[in-house]
Amino acid sequence: MVSLEKLLTSSVHLGHKVQQWNPKMSPYIYGERNGVHIIDLLQTLICLERVCFFLKNIKRNKKNVLFVSTKPQFASVIQSYALSCNAHYVNQRWLGGMLTNWSTIRKCINGLQLLIKQESDGSWDRVSKKEALVLKKRKAKLERYFMGLLNMNSLPDVVILIGQHRELNAVKECIKLKIPLITILDTNCDPTMTDFLVPANDDSIASVSLILEEFCNSLKI
Repeated sequence: MVSLEKLLTSSVHLGHKVQQWNPKMSPYIYGERNGVHIIDLLQTLICLERVCFFLKNIKRNKKNVLFVSTKPQFASVIQSYALSCNAHYVNQRWLGGMLTNWSTIRKCINGLQLLIKQESDGSWDRVSKKEALVLKKRKAKLERYFMGLLNMNSLPDVVILIGQHRELNAVKECIKLKIPLITILDTNCDPTMTDFLVPANDDSIASVSLILEEFCNSLKI
């Protein structure tokens, strides 16, 4: 398990300005410094251990895991960690109904799979340049939103989410479908809207990367 020192050097403890806090996060706040809330890193460690134990069981049972964060600074981070543990990801835009209207989303994924196959087997060489250009643009658009779901054949068994405020639609869909939700929560978030939480700075790449690394290590066991 990661050390307190490593959490500190990765800025995991730095929350939001005091005025921006959600009072429901008070059990996970150590105090405040220079108008900024400081996250209780002992709580972070306790919650992280609980989540990692849960993820180890998920791995043993070969369940589907989906990583979600559409914050631009995390796009490559989410993709990298998801792929490292054979999970799926959404890192560009959460489309409404991505889970609650899975049958329609699945058709889009099937369409992307077909376009990838046609491009690789030379089918596009047998159509006009104009048609090939249309197909190429369609493939690029589908790849932007669905590449991270390409091999996800059913709804996820658990969703790991960063950026609760930005991803409220994803949160609501998970709650509606009763899909277990793991969330990295900053001091301005709502802990009642997730099944598992890890209190941590959710704006810092170093902080989020450190937490995700622990998650992925549990999913590789």
